[in-house]
Amino acid sequence: MARKKRSIVTTVAPTAEAKSTARYQDSFQQNVGKKFEEVGKTLEGNKKNLIYGLIALVVLAAVIGIFFLWNSRTNAAAQAALAKAIETAEAPISINPVPAGSTSKQFRTAKERSQAAIPEFQAVVEQFGGPVAEKAKYFIAVNQLNLDRAVGTGELEGLVNSGGEVGMLAKFALAQIRAEDGKPDEAAALYKELAASSDPTIPKDTINLELAKIYEKQGKKQEAVDLLFGIVKTASEKKDMDGKAITLSPAVQAAKDKLKALDPEKAKEIPEPASDIPDLNQLSAP
Repeated sequence: MARKKRSIVTTVAPTAEAKSTARYQDSFQQNVGKKFEEVGKTLEGNKKNLIYGLIALVVLAAVIGIFFLWNSRTNAAAQAALAKAIETAEAPISINPVPAGSTSKQFRTAKERSQAAIPEFQAVVEQFGGPVAEKAKYFIAVNQLNLDRAVGTGELEGLVNSGGEVGMLAKFALAQIRAEDGKPDEAAALYKELAASSDPTIPKDTINLELAKIYEKQGKKQEAVDLLFGIVKTASEKKDMDGKAITLSPAVQAAKDKLKALDPEKAKEIPEPASDIPDLNQLSAP
């Protein structure tokens, strides 16, 4: 029986980045800044005397300047290529014809879209190295899920130990797959590892919300309620610089709704934030 699939790339946030600064952002962490490794190069001159030494210093400065200029251009090209591939991977799916004059990409099915996106990500891997190539590999694995679930899952498993944001994203995607495949224990173990990590790639509220859903599926209602309560209570107590309650993130709002559904009485223990809208009755009073 066909299993209902859901998109693992939520969003990575990559779309906003691709359209603005052409820098990668992951969908789970739209508030998370991107970390790219700096490339350094040390050259030593063979100084036989003072004159040769001075010449060597001048040449060294020129070589280093050229290197960093090339490196910045390479990074820009890599980011642009990745952004272009992400744009393909997030193109709309519709059976309606593309509007006249539009140059935007559009696909009839998710499978067709993945078939078009994977070669673009593969080109990034082959042409560029480093962190950008690792991100491209992640997107290849995610898109493979639409073509061959086993292949995509295997590729994600290979990226889990790569470390950094790609390793975190791959682990989160795997946790979702395990949950969809009816393996809640494995999914819970992965979510707990993510929650225990200090890496900010994926917000803790998002991770804990998914873990609470797993607890609910396992029949661990109290564990789910306690986790959801902690998410919402912590967020509701945060204040902005003016001392006002902050707007709840989508993950926290979802946790709040889920808590109300599972345990309405427990949800009432968290006070609703004071409204900034003035009381009309008080305003009309003499």
